[in-house]
Amino acid sequence: MAAYPEPPQRTADSPTAASDHAGMPDAFISYASHDAAVATALVEALERADVKCWIAPRDVTAGALYADAIVRAISGARVFILVLSENSIDSSHVGKEIERASSKKRPIIALRIDAAPLTPALEYFLSESQWVEAQPGNMQAAYAKLIDAIRGLAATAAGVAPAVRRAMSAGARPPGKPKSRFPKIIVAAAIAIVVGYIVVDKLWLSRRSETHPSSAAVTPAVPPVAPSAAAIAENSIAVLPFTDMSEKKDQEYFSDGLSEELIDLLTKIPDLHVPARTSSFYFKGKSEDIQTIAHKLLVAHVLEGSVRRSGNHLRVTAQLIRADNGYHLWSETYDRNVNDIFKVQDDIAGEVVKALKISLLQTEAPHAAPTANSEAYSLYLQAVSLARRDSAGDTILSYGYLRQALKLDPQFALAWAALAENYTDDTVDWDTVFDSANTLGPKTGRANSHAASIMDVAPKPGSPQAATTWQSIAKIVVTGSHEAADRALKFGPNLPETHLAAARVRLYVDWDWAAAEKEINQARELDPRNARVTQLAATWAITVGRLQQAIDLARLATTQDPLGTANFELGKASHRIGKLEDAENAYRQLLALYPSSPAFHFRYGLVLLALGRPEAALNEFNRDIPPYRQAGLPLALDALGRRADADRELALAEKQWGLGMGYQISYVYASRNNAERAMYWLEQAYEQHDDGLLSMLHDPLFRNIEHDPRFTALQHKMNLPE
Repeated sequence: MAAYPEPPQRTADSPTAASDHAGMPDAFISYASHDAAVATALVEALERADVKCWIAPRDVTAGALYADAIVRAISGARVFILVLSENSIDSSHVGKEIERASSKKRPIIALRIDAAPLTPALEYFLSESQWVEAQPGNMQAAYAKLIDAIRGLAATAAGVAPAVRRAMSAGARPPGKPKSRFPKIIVAAAIAIVVGYIVVDKLWLSRRSETHPSSAAVTPAVPPVAPSAAAIAENSIAVLPFTDMSEKKDQEYFSDGLSEELIDLLTKIPDLHVPARTSSFYFKGKSEDIQTIAHKLLVAHVLEGSVRRSGNHLRVTAQLIRADNGYHLWSETYDRNVNDIFKVQDDIAGEVVKALKISLLQTEAPHAAPTANSEAYSLYLQAVSLARRDSAGDTILSYGYLRQALKLDPQFALAWAALAENYTDDTVDWDTVFDSANTLGPKTGRANSHAASIMDVAPKPGSPQAATTWQSIAKIVVTGSHEAADRALKFGPNLPETHLAAARVRLYVDWDWAAAEKEINQARELDPRNARVTQLAATWAITVGRLQQAIDLARLATTQDPLGTANFELGKASHRIGKLEDAENAYRQLLALYPSSPAFHFRYGLVLLALGRPEAALNEFNRDIPPYRQAGLPLALDALGRRADADRELALAEKQWGLGMGYQISYVYASRNNAERAMYWLEQAYEQHDDGLLSMLHDPLFRNIEHDPRFTALQHKMNLPE
């Protein structure tokens, strides 16, 4: 989308542009100015199919900086669509946009309109599997393929555990487990002063990439693995995401929130098996029938429904279905006024649980209102819905909604917990949130004058602190995460969600293993069947070297959330303990569900190397996104005896991805028995607060250097056990 002059550098007092387009787009369209007609026709075709596009100059607000608008749009989009041609290959603007999308782990799909050869640089960001070839005179066929690909990504994203960012976050953000947190906050901000936002963003890698699954892949890398043939318990039910049937399709946050509330309520019923949100939401937007879904989730019953809103009127329909014969055990339609949204959800959830109790179990379901303020609850639901989309732009909008919710109800424990988790999302450029304005408003993305009154950690515009340094940004984020976690615990001491949020802050922000363990144990005691808590417990166990415990916890998490991402922890722990076949099986199952998630192919490739299969490992590394691809290729090439090729890939990895990938780069030097360079990169990872270091204990890639005094000293510096 290089139909504009070189974008100006962003300044400390530049206006934000997060809201240049109402809401977050499905697709960012990148093109060269000479291909404007093709890009315009593409946008028209996509938007006719209800794919929301962002394209310049159409969607740049008058007066906004192009740089801000483009950066935020790419970060917020679900997928990056490139009009690939000789013109775009020669465009420096398009090149910067591709690098930005890659650094943000946005899925990239190229519409190739001519046969121009790629430059070496673009070869690192694009692969043949990401192209849709446009045949002259038959563009409609290419549009159809693009639309199918985008919808496939959206469907997969719905099933991503987000770790939910959170779900994912739980174990890893586990997947798409995140990577380093403070390089973006600290190092990127410092470098930005010198080289500008584009270079910084290109280099930044998030911890999320190693722990949260990206929903990008269109074609699975490995065949799906069938679920275990374990007997399906009669007392089992899956709650599918309720469908938003509103005319404007703007109540998805409420329908999703209602579904999650029901999952939470039903999970607390003793002896009732309820798959976690990640598994149930995996089928959102997909065409699987009830029997197939129930079989994959190992449940006997399915609860589904719909939400329709017209003005202040809300109609919710719910039905309980027996999976083996399709028989409807119960159904009900609720007509309510939407003004009191919490009371609506409370009434519906209560009635549904009563019906389930009669049909399934003679057990009362626990219930509690998280807030008495219906508007605050509505904002909270919207914030959670946005945060689960796993994009930096949506997380920033989520942050704004939560700040507004907490202004309405400062004692809203779940909102504080969600805010704490937002602060641990290292895919967000927090300097863009705090440098020229206190925060971003929830709808417009512009300055919100009320935000600072919620947490007095952001500098006021015009103050000496407004020209923020990386130290002040880091302090804001650390202070903000602590403030949010502490208030969550204060106002919700008996909620598992507050202890889970606090555990994430202690683990990922503070690197305080004992404090993290305490919060995890409290969360597990309050909700022992919470898959997110179990998965985070597995991550913690890997960090402190309790590998068998990690394996047991990860396996438990896979039963609680069968289509989630706990196989990431299972694979990592099994690899470290030497159970390579178990590790291989875990990663294969993970890739069957999330074939394009960052770091999954990389981790699987490491196991293949340990199994003595370097050719297969090379293939897996090539399937990953550039940062992990470049970190893995030298290892496989070394194993194949191709040292010159390995050196070339290693040099590229150090040059392009040294900021955020130090831990993975150290693997190569450790495998070469070069302790000096391995320790250099490990120290870089430490300075960048790289979460990769949370896995350094018993990492088999460090066997050559684990007895080096400097390696031991680094473990001591991190307070890791002997």
